[in-house]
Amino acid sequence: MQADTPHHVDMHEMLDRIGAQHVHIGIFDQDGMFRVKRVARAKAEKLAKGGYPFCDVLYNWDSAEETYGSGDYTDVPAQLFPETVRAWPFEGDQAICIADYAMPFGERSGRNQLIRQLEKARDMGFSVHSAFEFEFNLLDEDAASLREGGFAEPKHYALGNKTYSLETLANEHGLLDGLVAMMESLGIGLDALHTELGPGCLEVPLTHAPGVKAADDAALFKNFAKTYFRRHGLTACFMSKLSENLSGQSGHLHVSLRNLTDNSPAFVDPGDADGLSQTARHFIAGLVALMPEMLALCSQTVNAYRRMVPGMWAPTAASWAIQNRTVAARVMNDSPDATRVEFRVPSADTNPHLALAMCLGAGLWGIENELDPGPPASGDQYLLEPSPDTRFPSDLGMAAERLNESKVARAIFGDVFIDSFVRARRHEYASFLRHVSTWERERYLEVV
Repeated sequence: MQADTPHHVDMHEMLDRIGAQHVHIGIFDQDGMFRVKRVARAKAEKLAKGGYPFCDVLYNWDSAEETYGSGDYTDVPAQLFPETVRAWPFEGDQAICIADYAMPFGERSGRNQLIRQLEKARDMGFSVHSAFEFEFNLLDEDAASLREGGFAEPKHYALGNKTYSLETLANEHGLLDGLVAMMESLGIGLDALHTELGPGCLEVPLTHAPGVKAADDAALFKNFAKTYFRRHGLTACFMSKLSENLSGQSGHLHVSLRNLTDNSPAFVDPGDADGLSQTARHFIAGLVALMPEMLALCSQTVNAYRRMVPGMWAPTAASWAIQNRTVAARVMNDSPDATRVEFRVPSADTNPHLALAMCLGAGLWGIENELDPGPPASGDQYLLEPSPDTRFPSDLGMAAERLNESKVARAIFGDVFIDSFVRARRHEYASFLRHVSTWERERYLEVV
């Protein structure tokens, strides 16, 4: 079931609105890549009614498309979600439609897990509203030039860029206006667009949306931004840490709950000194308690852990505070109606569906168990030594093992999902351990 979206939406009617004659049907894989097939309209309408067979290899290979699973890589049932139909933002009378694996194979899907958490929130009396914001680097490279250079020291676009740069926005307005227009045609709202620290660095906070749409918007933003800039001979890089000489790239997530009875903000209590309700405090407590053991769900790449080190403007331990950018969960309470939690751990390379599922699953668990987050932190948390129980795993291998051992994570997401995800992260980390870097050769070749 699709949570917080219209039910029984007719595919024929949705395609009529767009005037589409072809449909790009896509499934998000474990890393958030939108894997698509283009089919004629008649076939898309048929698949929307009868189901969509799709190869199970998406959960048996890694981001480099190297298989690690076993079996015959057969087609398994999937379903289309007609309510997700959007106009194809490029040439032609075309559309896109999100699909996903049906149960029981679909247990492995981060998007399905998110929908389950959204349904749980609804059963508890809440609707969920959220938004991602992404930092990313623009590189003056295309696919060919990156490979010619061996991906080493890629050339940056907008070399003179500064944080909140008037010059970059003025000089590149045509390119950036095109990005905004393309996203608007996809139904993805941009709350702002500005430059960030470093050459060719941009930040785009997305407009908040209800339910699964917020994660769909975020995942589609990344996929289509990369495609848009490639069409202009550039590369949009969403790596957590592109270089040791550059700052890390974040993928912060803003989350709030609203009461279904009257649509009032569930995180607000005007009588509280900080304006926070007990629901908000329980939610924060659950998120803070489970961050260390569920970190891999929002930080699923080896590179994500390059950012979560001291001095990189990223948290290294579970903590919370009011309006403090050095903690992992920052409460933003400028306006009662917009009171929310900013989950500052995810990087730009996060899988949006998994990051939101993790945040929501942990927060709802905190509400169910009426947890207390303790007093908010104060001061620069980057300067403090975290306690062992709050410290994050320092690499993907450790994070995968913590997740594997988490009884709470298994209770929230199920053994099938956790086992599948951990297997994939172990494979990713093992691939990294086999690699010998330039740094190692420079460090040890002439010494040891």
